[in-house]
Amino acid sequence: EVWQANAAGRYIHYNDRWDAPIDPNFTGAGRVVTDEAGRYSFTTIRPGAYPWGNHHNAWRPAHIHLSLFGPAFATRLVTQFYFPDDPLIEIDPIANAVPMPYRQRLVARFDIVLGR
Repeated sequence: EVWQANAAGRYIHYNDRWDAPIDPNFTGAGRVVTDEAGRYSFTTIRPGAYPWGNHHNAWRPAHIHLSLFGPAFATRLVTQFYFPDDPLIEIDPIANAVPMPYRQRLVARFDIVLGR
């Protein structure tokens, strides 16, 4: 599963009170299954940043949520990935919750191929 805000930084659900426009052509979520070789793909847009109500004047960097299901119900990974050129990562409260010497452990590579 993947879910994200639209290009203006707005999620399409009733709890999102951010005053950004809703894109009627963007659902913000999807689900895919892997093929026999374990491959999957999805097409999306780059999400926008949005204000985060948990901290004063904090903005969440552009990110996409990803949920991977394993072979059993209890084997699920929920994570999110950011775009490396986003300047808001440096001031993100979630990223800053991890002390600097260990923050590099949060960096991973997602190999996503966009067509051939």
